Amino acid sequence: MSKSSEAQSHLYQLLDDINNKPEPFEFYTAEELWTDEHTSMKMLECHLNDSVDLSSRNKDFIVRSVQWIVSHFGINMGTSIADFGCGPGLYTTLLVENGADVTGIDFSKRSIAHARMVADKKDLNIEYIRKNYLEFETKKRFDLIMMIFCDYCALSPVQRKTLLATFREQLKPDGAVLLDVYSLTEFDKKEEITTYELNQYDHFWSPEKYYAFLNTFKYPNEKITLDKYTILEETRCRVVYNWLQYFNQELLKNEFEENGFIVEEFYSDVAGSPFSSESPEIAVIARKAK
Repeated sequence: MSKSSEAQSHLYQLLDDINNKPEPFEFYTAEELWTDEHTSMKMLECHLNDSVDLSSRNKDFIVRSVQWIVSHFGINMGTSIADFGCGPGLYTTLLVENGADVTGIDFSKRSIAHARMVADKKDLNIEYIRKNYLEFETKKRFDLIMMIFCDYCALSPVQRKTLLATFREQLKPDGAVLLDVYSLTEFDKKEEITTYELNQYDHFWSPEKYYAFLNTFKYPNEKITLDKYTILEETRCRVVYNWLQYFNQELLKNEFEENGFIVEEFYSDVAGSPFSSESPEIAVIARKAK
């Protein structure tokens, strides 16, 4: 085979791999997204951009959300709260300022470092733990466990089962879980696409020159989408898988009940907006079954 034929064959195989649709949740690459030195810096920048809903919701929404949480759950001095996937402490800081005893858990070294810096500057006592929350263990028990901005959707069914078992173990007998998910209304809006871009998202993946492919796949039976990013640099090739599971009230209720919870309430968001079937998100409050 000539060199040109070999190159063509290699290119064909590469393109075939790029466009390959994996099985649902076949690969898990959270570590690549949250621990890569450059990408984690870009993620933190998105978290701290007050004007957009990217890695975190905008500042005005977070303030309204915390006000509702404080009122709805009767947060006061000594209320113990765990924020799973706390990021740079946007919720934890405000909750502690309302008197709560807060523990924040996050995978990202940069996010945790920023959260600790803010706490030190404000002289706030917040316990931050840098860890994959799927592996988080503690003897502490919480009145409220939160998981905000649809983090739950990025986990496989097995991972969600593990997480709900952790929640059950770490909640006080009358404690509550508050989390949000993407709705089937949002799933229906998603379309399968393939795009290609030089230095995608303003050098989000690397400070060096790279070519990035995005393949968005839908799994109609499972109600899952995948954004598959293939990042080609001169000396390396990476693939990042961003999975999202979508729910309606029934699917979410069944999943919680199968794992030892009773669902109390549904909302359209974690700021307490009344539930609407047309909302892109669903917020749920659940407690341990007796």
